[in-house]
Amino acid sequence: MSQSQTDTLHEQSRELQQQFQSIMVDVGDDLWKYCRFLTGSPWDGEDLFQETMLKAMGGLYTRWHPTNLKSYLYRMATNTWIDHCRREKRHVGSLDELDEPREDFSDTHDLEEALEKLYHLFTPRQTAVFLLMEVFHFKAEEVASIVKTTPGAIYATTNRMKVKLKNDATLLPKQNRESKLQKDVVISAYLKAFNQGDLEGMLSLFSDPIHYEASLGFLETTKDEMREGSLMYGLPGHHAKECILWGKPVIVVLADSVQGPLVHDIQYQDVENGKIVYHRSYFFRKEFIMAAAKELGYKPQLDKAPLNWE
Repeated sequence: MSQSQTDTLHEQSRELQQQFQSIMVDVGDDLWKYCRFLTGSPWDGEDLFQETMLKAMGGLYTRWHPTNLKSYLYRMATNTWIDHCRREKRHVGSLDELDEPREDFSDTHDLEEALEKLYHLFTPRQTAVFLLMEVFHFKAEEVASIVKTTPGAIYATTNRMKVKLKNDATLLPKQNRESKLQKDVVISAYLKAFNQGDLEGMLSLFSDPIHYEASLGFLETTKDEMREGSLMYGLPGHHAKECILWGKPVIVVLADSVQGPLVHDIQYQDVENGKIVYHRSYFFRKEFIMAAAKELGYKPQLDKAPLNWE
């Protein structure tokens, strides 16, 4: 394949990605929440969401019949997670048809509490059934198709789960958001360079080669690629600080505005041998940024070039 053919293919793939993102507007937020509660973690949920998006974009051409995008995406996410659990040797569970009395939740608070317990009390398939039926309101026939069972098993599983959730008094441990931040020398130096606009000082902290990743699929592997790509205009002039987000130390980049500071980006880095060897940015991830901003007590920056989420 010639370089011109490769360039054309890259351009076409970017156009396809943009088209796909435009039709994801109506389903992206709920799908992200589904991935979060299915995996039991916002971080694992974000990874599952991104893997689902990449698989969906890459596999949509194989569909020869009219496709309901919502069902297609939830099926992709569910099967991807169950396959992951199987590789990890985790019991994914069976779904039996048994007559059970129907249980209902009395209010929204009960349902929210139930969502926090799903991952810890049930198998991956059971968790998927509950979320699809009770939270995202798929029909039993649709859920049966997604998790590969019968509608009767879907009804029975959901009812048994409701009984167990009502009777279970397990209190899940709460993450301590006030926990002391890890004082890593390299990250402290990164924050200092970032906040001073010292691009070369910041780059000196990275290994070469580097894995500099932003969702979905954006990757730079050398400092030169960073200089000529994502950092070609230098540092943004925003303020970065270290925070704990869902139990994980991260860097939050804040942009000033008349509304106060807005979440511009969420980042985290892995450090080995005194160098940053892996950097991940969630700049492009609307659903993740919105949820993270709420968790941190800020508003998200909705209009940030080249993105406008308003």
